[in-house]
Amino acid sequence: MTALIALVRKDLILYINDKRALMLHLLMPVILAAFFGSLFGGGSEAKTSKIEVGLVQLDQSDSGKKIAAGLKADSALTIIDLSDAEAQDRVRHGKLSVAVVIPAGFGDAAAGALFSGRNKPELPVYYDPSQSTMLAMVKGLLTQQVMQVTSAAAMGPKGNLTTEKQLAELRAEAAGDPAKAPLSEFLTSLKKFQDQRAADDAGKEAAAKAEGKPAPADAPVGMTMPYTTQDQALSSGPKYNGYAHSFAGMGVQFILFMGIDMGVGILLARRTGVWNRLLAAPVSLATVLSGRAVSGAIIAMALMCSMFVCAMLIFKVQISSLPGFLGMAASFSLMTAAFGLLIAAFGKTPEAARGIATFATLIMVMLGGAWVPSFVFPAWVQQATLVVPTRWAVDGFDAVTWRGLGLDGALQPIAVQLAFAVVFGGIAGWKFLRDQK
Repeated sequence: MTALIALVRKDLILYINDKRALMLHLLMPVILAAFFGSLFGGGSEAKTSKIEVGLVQLDQSDSGKKIAAGLKADSALTIIDLSDAEAQDRVRHGKLSVAVVIPAGFGDAAAGALFSGRNKPELPVYYDPSQSTMLAMVKGLLTQQVMQVTSAAAMGPKGNLTTEKQLAELRAEAAGDPAKAPLSEFLTSLKKFQDQRAADDAGKEAAAKAEGKPAPADAPVGMTMPYTTQDQALSSGPKYNGYAHSFAGMGVQFILFMGIDMGVGILLARRTGVWNRLLAAPVSLATVLSGRAVSGAIIAMALMCSMFVCAMLIFKVQISSLPGFLGMAASFSLMTAAFGLLIAAFGKTPEAARGIATFATLIMVMLGGAWVPSFVFPAWVQQATLVVPTRWAVDGFDAVTWRGLGLDGALQPIAVQLAFAVVFGGIAGWKFLRDQK
């Protein structure tokens, strides 16, 4: 036991004195986690960012102006008025994701095509091909505004001229197409409604003028969204904090890099002969390997705890279950230490082992959802990544932070991490013993 403690103490002192390793394994993950956390929505108090949309307003009719006003009033959009050339230039150079052009005469043409379905006007939309998701969102919001304004223009009192024109066209075609008779009847009723509304509005305007009052505003007419949404963000405990997932992901990645350094360190010791001299001392191979594993696990756990202390103090990340978090940190640290021993056991040279291990780690980190949450993966990929230890590590840390789960939510990820630690450690020990013979 004295020899084991001495080996662990020696490794810890060497690591603490290595300023480069401390910077790489502690400072870098904090910086990257802060960056990715801001992309994933930041803290619970962060507001949803608006989409910047360029607007080229060429239609100066009432309908065109109302469409533009509706877009500017939408809480999800930030509208920037531009000329056509400016809009194309900004989108082309990646300064805007989407720009919308409302061409001259669009409002009147859209109202005329609402019921007939003919001569539909085109509404140009410029978009950055790398931002196709933004295009779909903007087109949905644009449809809402255009339908509301266009239907109001077609069905309101001021749309009687459009209705008369459509009726004339339908009556000329009705003889050859009986199927258009119901539409003709509908437009006839709509024309009567418009004429009645126009007469009522004229009477109200005259009465207001006689009393010296301003004319009453037009009542809103037209189709609007028949519902509103009540958005509620639900989790078992703390409010969602984008930094929590980022610190879990970056912590897992850089602590695995620390495990690579541990394995490569053993290979360097072999090359320089230090490893053979260590084994020549009155200590067993099991004690030497255990010393490396224990010191590596202690360093990994200290790094993970330090990172989340920064996350709690600076970025308001909350831990819902301290026992669950400590269990996850300890089990993942043991898995990392066993991973380092596995690298040392099968590595031929330090250089080759570092390259292969770094590649394998990046693949595990990517598939584990450390860079982006695993729920954005296709369903088959989500199922396939269940055999990757990093997937369970990230999910476990998510469970005891922003998801607000207790120790029970972390038990399965802890068990999986420990199982991987046993498998990696067992294979590495078997290889070391075989090579020693």
